[in-house]
Amino acid sequence: MNATVSIFIPAYNAAETLPSVIDRIEPDLWKSVNRVYMINDGSTDRTSEVMGEIAIENSSCVPVSQKVNLGYGATVKHGLALCKNDGCAFAVCLHADGQYPPESIKLFVATMRRDGVDLMQGSRIASGTALSGGMPLYKYLAGRLLTTLENRVFGLAMTDYHSGFLVYGRRTLDTVPFDRLGGGFDFDLEVIATARLAGLRIGELPIPTRYAGEKSYLNPMVYGMRVLRVLIRYHTGRYALGTR
Repeated sequence: MNATVSIFIPAYNAAETLPSVIDRIEPDLWKSVNRVYMINDGSTDRTSEVMGEIAIENSSCVPVSQKVNLGYGATVKHGLALCKNDGCAFAVCLHADGQYPPESIKLFVATMRRDGVDLMQGSRIASGTALSGGMPLYKYLAGRLLTTLENRVFGLAMTDYHSGFLVYGRRTLDTVPFDRLGGGFDFDLEVIATARLAGLRIGELPIPTRYAGEKSYLNPMVYGMRVLRVLIRYHTGRYALGTR
C-alpha cells in the first residue's frame, strides 16, 4: 500500500489505553503513515505525559493539546483539519480506548482505492460480533431501530451508522465543510449526511466489536434525539453544500 495515511486519535483521560492503540498499528502500515495526531481533549490524568513519551519513541506520532475539554465532535474536527492540511490521501479516526481496530486500516484503504469509496465506516453489526463482543443489549436494539430509520432517510443500506471507526478519502476531506458541523457525538452522522447530499460514495466494512469496560461519556437518550435531529435536517436539505 503506497497511499499516504494520516491517523488522528481523540483522547480524553486515555493514559492507560493510548499506548496499546499505537502498538496495534501494524509495522508495515507505518511505511505509509504520514502522521499520527494524538489529540488530548483537556484530560485530567496523565494523557499529556503519555503522549510525550510516545512521541519521543516514534517521531511520526504528534501530540496535540486542547487545554480544555471541547468534546468529541470538536476534537474530531480538529483532527480532520490537521489531516486535510498535511496532504494525506486518507484520514483515519481511531479512538484512544482501543475499541476500534488499527489492524483494519490497510483493508479499508485498499478497498476504498479499489472501489472508489470516499467515506468508509466500520460496522460491528455486519461482522456479527456486536453482542458477543460485549455491546449492551439496549444499545444493540436501539442501534438497529435507528439504523432502519437512517437507511430510509439516506437511501442507503448500511448496518451500523453509530460506529466511530471512519476512514475519510481525499474527496471527503476536500468536499465536506467540517467546521459547519456540530461538536457533539452526532458529528459522524452529520458527516455522512453531508457526504450523501454531496454525492460522495459511502460504504462500510465489518469490524470486530470490543467492549472492555471503557467509560462512556455518551448519554443514549440525548444521542438518540440528536440522531433524529440530523435526519430532519437532512430531509430539509440543511446539509447540502452552500447552505447554512
